[in-house]
Amino acid sequence: MPQIPIDGEGCFAGYASLFGTLDDGGDVVMPGAFAKSLARRGRAGVRMLFQHDPKEPIGTWDVLREDATGLWAEGRLVPGVPRADALRRLIAARAIDGLSIGFRTVRASRDGKRGPRRLIEIDLWEVSIVALPMLAGARIAAAPAAPPADRLIRSLDAAITAFKS
Repeated sequence: MPQIPIDGEGCFAGYASLFGTLDDGGDVVMPGAFAKSLARRGRAGVRMLFQHDPKEPIGTWDVLREDATGLWAEGRLVPGVPRADALRRLIAARAIDGLSIGFRTVRASRDGKRGPRRLIEIDLWEVSIVALPMLAGARIAAAPAAPPADRLIRSLDAAITAFKS
């Protein structure tokens, strides 16, 4: 059986968007579409929600970055939040694994009136865990394979940042 896509701390990862792939809404995200938004907002400015509902924050993003494939996301569910706790169990049981982006279109193009809309630049607001993603390949993958030392370094960095605030 493949590795469970979430670890005991509620950490998970996957592609929130794939470049050059048509979604069910007729959109195709182009490489570089997230760059300006991520530079401006940073990962802390992008919310993790359930089903795009602003009343359902469920966690935080540790990593949001573009690579050659799309928008890679690594995040963690917040323990003690009832919806996040339920999602952790659902992800572990492989009952839910969709990811979806919430955004505002900044720049797009289209070939003709019926061609797909190519999203050249978008303002990324949030990435949600969803039951049915518009982009079939936007899924939670195996849990991030960070060695314990990397996790310790991340925890210490977070503590230092909190201490400085």
